[in-house]
Amino acid sequence: MPALGVNIDHVATVRQARYRGVGSLDEAEPDPVRAAHEAELGGADGITVHLREDRRHIQDRDVELLRRLVRVKLNLEMAATDEMLGIAERLKPHTAMLVPEGRLEVTTEGGLDVSAQLARMKEVVTRLKGAGLIVSAFIDAEPHQVRASAEAGFDVCEVHTGPYASAFAACGGDFLRSELADALGRVERAGSEIRSAGMRFNAGHALNYENVEPIAALSGVEELHIGHAIVSRAVYVGLREAVREMKSLMA
Repeated sequence: MPALGVNIDHVATVRQARYRGVGSLDEAEPDPVRAAHEAELGGADGITVHLREDRRHIQDRDVELLRRLVRVKLNLEMAATDEMLGIAERLKPHTAMLVPEGRLEVTTEGGLDVSAQLARMKEVVTRLKGAGLIVSAFIDAEPHQVRASAEAGFDVCEVHTGPYASAFAACGGDFLRSELADALGRVERAGSEIRSAGMRFNAGHALNYENVEPIAALSGVEELHIGHAIVSRAVYVGLREAVREMKSLMA
């Protein structure tokens, strides 16, 4: 069974809808730091947060506290900017995951184009590894991105499962539909190529309670990172129970 990393960004989204611009967030709610504790109690194997350039949800204060208080793996999603590199070097999360970042996007819309910026990625990976971090790339299920990630020195590749999730919704989960079978097959082949290149195979993006099982069943997948679906379910059943339900499906 893969490990489950719970992304708590959208707990902070709810908080910022009410408290954006407030000086101190210590009394603001819901607090993503408390959410991380609830996720751990529900069985989360890791906590993921994305500290964005525009600070639209997770704030610096959150990452500082999470690094001190989280008792499982802390995965920091980040753009490959000098500002974020400095933060990662100082706080030393267990994993630094490089993702693309667009100012106008609602959430991350695609994988990191490692191939097109290979020289820069080599520099960034070397710097993060020098700080003692495991370094991950969030990539599309494309062979040339896997090869570039290996050449850049990444330890982990997380395969972008958004296209699979879209196909699942369009096909109603019917794997007799070729577009859904093909979408799952692309993730599976990318995972095999990642492992053959000596990297860890993770997966994530748009996974939910309906579509997660086929991804969790793929050979060699080590971690799934899931956020929006779990936080959405938590509105109705609480975060501990939402995490427990997801882990049960993954098993």
